[in-house]
Amino acid sequence: MPDFRAHCLPSEREPRELHLTADESHHLVIVNRAARGDTVVAFDGRGREWVCELVDDGRISAVLKVRFAQQAKPLPFELTLGQALPKGPHMDAIVRKATELGVARIVPLESERTQVRLDDERSDKKIEKWQTAALEAAKQCGNPWLPEIAPVQTAANFMSSARGYDLKLIASLQPGAKKLKTVLAAFQAAQGRAPKKALWLIGPEGDFTPAESSLAQSAGFEPVTLGPLVLRCETAAIYALSVLSHELQS
Repeated sequence: MPDFRAHCLPSEREPRELHLTADESHHLVIVNRAARGDTVVAFDGRGREWVCELVDDGRISAVLKVRFAQQAKPLPFELTLGQALPKGPHMDAIVRKATELGVARIVPLESERTQVRLDDERSDKKIEKWQTAALEAAKQCGNPWLPEIAPVQTAANFMSSARGYDLKLIASLQPGAKKLKTVLAAFQAAQGRAPKKALWLIGPEGDFTPAESSLAQSAGFEPVTLGPLVLRCETAAIYALSVLSHELQS
């Protein structure tokens, strides 16, 4: 059985004990049924981990005794997902799978064809929900890094302001969209290396509008095909992240 995992943000750099929050204590002791003496790997979501022993299995105040600390190595590349908000619960699934794939940042977007519109209060609650989904996924897959969930913003503003990326890609159904291998080969030939910071832009049901696609290209996004079939937006996001991650690790 794999070690139990718990999220913790200690106030000290080298703590001897870790006191879990009520939510983390409940999840560890009640949901996962960890008992005193069990090994628990605590992590802060920023690559720092502590291999611990559960010494107090309180349901709302579990305590871990630190055996040793370790620093996880980040991936050799950093991926950002700009995702137009889909209908229903699909964004939750996208956040979970993106976390499993090691994405560093997720930017929820309202595009012209987005059918989900969030006011400030609903947006804040959604972000909290997505952060919880990312945390649950990180614990399940052993990812010591939690992705940043950015505030909801319009696709047009994000396209225009996206800076600091080696490579910006937009999944496209339009004729002339290139294959990912072609785009990466051109980058390698021009820069002499693979991209270290890449951004994928994924549209909503019905894709981005022609005006949005034109804006993206004028902002430096490369239109990339995901194949001959029309994918659901949640499938497109995970497929795009998976193939790019595979190519950058090759």
